[in-house]
Amino acid sequence: MPNMSDSLPSKMFSIIQKTAASKTLTITNTPLPTPNHAQGEHLIQIKACSPCAGELLWPKNFPPPTERTLIPCPDMAGIVISGPDDSPFQPGDEVYARTNYSRPGNAREYSIAVTDELAHKPTGLSWVQAAAVPVSAQTAWQILFVHALGTGANEGEMSFEAAKVAWSGKRILVTAASGGVGIWLVQLATLLGAEVVGTCGPRNVEFVKSLGAKEVLDYQVVNVKEWATQLPSNKVDVVVDCVGGKALQDAWWTVKDDGVVLSIYQPPLQVCPEGFKGEGVKDVFFIMQPVRRQLEEVSKLLEKGLCRGLVDSVWPFEQYEEAFKRMDEGHAKGKIVFDLSLNR
Repeated sequence: MPNMSDSLPSKMFSIIQKTAASKTLTITNTPLPTPNHAQGEHLIQIKACSPCAGELLWPKNFPPPTERTLIPCPDMAGIVISGPDDSPFQPGDEVYARTNYSRPGNAREYSIAVTDELAHKPTGLSWVQAAAVPVSAQTAWQILFVHALGTGANEGEMSFEAAKVAWSGKRILVTAASGGVGIWLVQLATLLGAEVVGTCGPRNVEFVKSLGAKEVLDYQVVNVKEWATQLPSNKVDVVVDCVGGKALQDAWWTVKDDGVVLSIYQPPLQVCPEGFKGEGVKDVFFIMQPVRRQLEEVSKLLEKGLCRGLVDSVWPFEQYEEAFKRMDEGHAKGKIVFDLSLNR
């Protein structure tokens, strides 16, 4: 395989979380990572990367399996510099991925990704647009094709046609429907024939409707428990929660008997409300894992114009504090993205 790594710098800029117990970040010079080609690793020049809500709490709450440098941003888009000889991703290829939590993230000028995480960047998408997609789209994909109605294992993932049969006519409530994962849930569930109800703030109601939601509840105005009990037809087959806490607790009231309450924020039973009398309700919590074939399917939908990602705002590395503050406020419409072309 040709190699583009002969003229690489010895140092690079990285955003680093100082300790697992602290959310404090800093920018510093670090050595370039060295890929292990025998283990499927590729060296990627990062063009854009994106953080994930709450990720600065992960090292404390979910320590990495082995000690590592704490670099945020699991999503990235960039150019392959080097990789295994038999890789489908050649030096110079434009790729994107959500990389595994076991390794440092991608808030750095060069990073590592393995074959099973990578997909070719969809044609027509900029670096920034591509970096906004992987974790959100794959999380939504795994909810709809694997966990909510399926076996809970990616090996038992439904095909698109099987999922259309399974979801056709089902009602699904999506909390934070204008957020990174929410926008993908609304679009994919609508494509699969489900009837989507979304919750969001007042500024995003029309936007969520434009993604395909049949009904949108402004959480500042609508009491979800009251809404669910007003009409039997308001109840849903599946709740998908992207917020946790009070929003998840309230969402329990909306699910039908034998329905599903799924959260990507916390185990739903932790906040099951007192007095809830639903029968046969299944609760699901999972942590997404990057799967190449799923991201490739997402790429096809993007290239056909059937789905779209959404960038809330674009930042240079130097403004990392403001960028993470914007994300932590919880009002981002889509994804926060760092564009490395804006760096000094």
